[in-house]
Parts: sequence; C-alpha cells; structure tokens
Amino acid sequence: MATIIVVTSGKGGVGKTTTSAAISMGLALAGRKTVVIDFDIGLRNLDIIMNCERRVVFDFVNVIQGDALLNQALIKDKRSENLFILPASQTRDKDALTKEGVKIILDKLSETFEYIICDSPAGIEHGALMALYYADEAIVVTNPEVSSVRDSDRILGILQSKSFRAENDQPPVKEHLLISRFDPARAARGEMLSIEDIEDILAVPLIGIIPESQAVLNASNNGTPVILDEKSDAGQAYKDTVARLLGEERPHRFLEVQKKGLLQRVFGG
Repeated sequence: MATIIVVTSGKGGVGKTTTSAAISMGLALAGRKTVVIDFDIGLRNLDIIMNCERRVVFDFVNVIQGDALLNQALIKDKRSENLFILPASQTRDKDALTKEGVKIILDKLSETFEYIICDSPAGIEHGALMALYYADEAIVVTNPEVSSVRDSDRILGILQSKSFRAENDQPPVKEHLLISRFDPARAARGEMLSIEDIEDILAVPLIGIIPESQAVLNASNNGTPVILDEKSDAGQAYKDTVARLLGEERPHRFLEVQKKGLLQRVFGG
C-alpha cells in the first residue's frame, strides 16, 4: 500500500506546489516510485513547475468521470523514471471531485506507487478537503507570519476532525510542519515570527525550514523542482526535508544570519 501525503496550508502563496514538486522529485530520486496529484481544479500550476504542461492530454477529472483511463492521464517525468504527474483540469469546477471518485483513483495508484503526494489548493473549500481526506500524513506549509500560522492551525483542526481517519476512529493523520520563506535576519529583527514561536503555536513536529531564496522563483520559472538546484540553500533544505520524511535524522540548517566575507562587505552582495 502507498503512503498518501497531502501538502496543505490554510493560506495561499506559501509554497505548497513548490513543496509538492520538490518532495515528490526527492522521493523519486531516492528510489521511491512516486506520483504527485494536482488537486487545484480550475487553476492547475503543478504541471508548469514540473515542466510538463505541453504533455497534458487528459487530467484528474477526466479519469474520475470515466472519460480517460488512469494510464492515459499519468505523465512520466523526463528526469526520473520513478516520478509521475497526474494534472488537474483547467476547465472543470472543484465540485467534479467526489470522495468516491478520489478513493477509486487513490486505490488504483496504491497498487503501483509507494508514495502519493496530493498537492492541495489553499483554504478549506471542497478541493482542499478532497486532497486531505484520505491522507496518511500531512505536510502543513506555513510562512513565518501570523496570518499564515493562524490559517495553518485551522487546517490542523480539520485534519484532526474531518479526515477519513478521524471519521473512522483510525490512528490520526501524521502531521509535519514545513516553514517556508524563512529569513533569519528578519526574524532576528522581529519582522517575522521565529521558528520557536511557530513551533509553540502549532505544536507539530518540524520536518523542514526552507529559506527565502531567489532560487525558488528561478526554478518555478524554468519548470524545474528547486530540489534539483543542489547549489541553492532552498534545494539543500528540501533535500534534507525528504531525508527526514524517509526517517533519517538531519539537523536543520540556514537558521543563522550568514556573515558576509570581506569582499562582500566592500563590494556589496
């Protein structure tokens, strides 16, 4: 049976799709057969970050409604033989997703894949609830700002009350906290929440801290999961996150303000 992991948050723009792309690619590169599903029906951004938008013929909704076979909709990533993408529809409504239809797809994927990553839309509307309903684990992505943390706390409440596991008295969804766009200098000045503040508020095990990085935007624009940029802080942080997800213990990095060298102080940068 596959492990179903939802990547979720209460607030938009925190880096869910970036995280879904990076985590799924990292798992695939670690030798785990992985599929990542875009649950953001109507918008569809995952295929752009994965650089496969021109290869989309059928989508998630087509399969649920019986207009296409699952194998027709799955797109094999060109960079890893272990990674497949199931894109969302741009022309349908989120109500096209049903619990019954989603379960059929997940059960079928579980026959082939070790990990199923569900890239959730923001908020608590229908698409987000469908993405998290059957999850075994959840990666809750938050920015170090009060509104994002507050909305993440609400998502945690939904995971604990409205998931399939919660409704059927099964062991709870295993929760992980991922903090994105962290800037230690701004945190030190009190311009954003500290890691300790966020951990105190949410009380969820911390699986990753992704530093604010231009590499994330560059990777998205290039259709490349940022985890493939091994020279960037963000790419290394996502690689650490995947290792922790697989059970490895690694210290968190990029938590301190980096001191500039002499040439940087003289010439800037």
